[in-house]
Amino acid sequence: MISRRFLAGTAVAGTTAALAAPAIAQTAPEIRWRMASSFPRSLDTIYGAGEYVAKRVGVLTDGKFQIRAFPAGELVPGLQVADAVQAGTVECAHTASYYFTGKDPTFAFDGAVPFGLNMRQNNAWLTQGGGRDVMKEFFAGYNIVSIPAGNTGAQMGGWFRKEIKTVKDLEGLKFRIAGIAGSVMQKLGVIPQQIAGGDIYPSLEKGTIDAAEWVGPYDDEKLGFNRVAPFYYYPGFWEGSLNLSFYVNKAKMEELPPLYREVLESACRDSTIETIAKYDVQNPAALRRLVAAGTQLRPFPREVMQACYKAAFELYDQIADQNPNFKKVYEHWRAFRETQYGWFRVTEYSFDQFVYFMYGQELQQQPPRR
Repeated sequence: MISRRFLAGTAVAGTTAALAAPAIAQTAPEIRWRMASSFPRSLDTIYGAGEYVAKRVGVLTDGKFQIRAFPAGELVPGLQVADAVQAGTVECAHTASYYFTGKDPTFAFDGAVPFGLNMRQNNAWLTQGGGRDVMKEFFAGYNIVSIPAGNTGAQMGGWFRKEIKTVKDLEGLKFRIAGIAGSVMQKLGVIPQQIAGGDIYPSLEKGTIDAAEWVGPYDDEKLGFNRVAPFYYYPGFWEGSLNLSFYVNKAKMEELPPLYREVLESACRDSTIETIAKYDVQNPAALRRLVAAGTQLRPFPREVMQACYKAAFELYDQIADQNPNFKKVYEHWRAFRETQYGWFRVTEYSFDQFVYFMYGQELQQQPPRR
């Protein structure tokens, strides 16, 4: 039999809960932000990573803190979102930091560096390994707070009109490639072109460029690159993973109530998990469709990759000698990379190498399809 004392206590608790919710709602301010994306709306995964943050923030604050997402070009051009956040033209943006290496090559470490970290390693460096902390001072100089918000994983090497068999084949190649990777390829004779996602297809179709890299099969198929370039190369060694960033104007971030800041951070963390999962689900099927439609899949020759590896680390050393910001972050990043590579070679690489070898053996033993 339920006692009257228990019922009375339950009634009081229920009353308290009923009063608490309106009290919190009354004290929480209503905030409206605009988010400028570097990506077109048609790319539901990479553009969707920023859109996810905006929606999640609204849900977690019961609509009190709303962020409205705008695709590239609607508020500002996709490659100018950092300027817009810095100036306070918009409160926030969703982008890839390596787009802004023309301002300072240090931006690359917040996005992707050739022959750098894979997705797990990059996430570990930024969130637990001190990477975000060491980048914080750098971004403060641009009036920006950067929060990891999405990741593509390892990318493809891009679409080429002609085969790449030797390093010499890179000479004079007009290649759409973003960030510091363009400077690496330039050392080998490539003419790098930084072009926003929505403008790549017409440039490749008209022959303004000879090759283009974007993300991977799912996004590349949507943009139709297979219709204008037959050779699809892998891997995108300049992007062992690409961290996507949610930029916030520093003053606007400081104005946020602590609860809203934590909500924003949480939404960005969730976006990273959601985005990489979407790519891992969508890319395999998209690659099969592309190959079935006639795409010629090619690995970069080892000679090409080795030459690019050498050029990359020569470039980093050169920049570090001249740029204190770059040197500070590079030394931290490289030390972390060494510890991660040492660990991953022991177990992750050994496991992956064995199971993929066995999978290859199984495929060879299967009867041919009719």
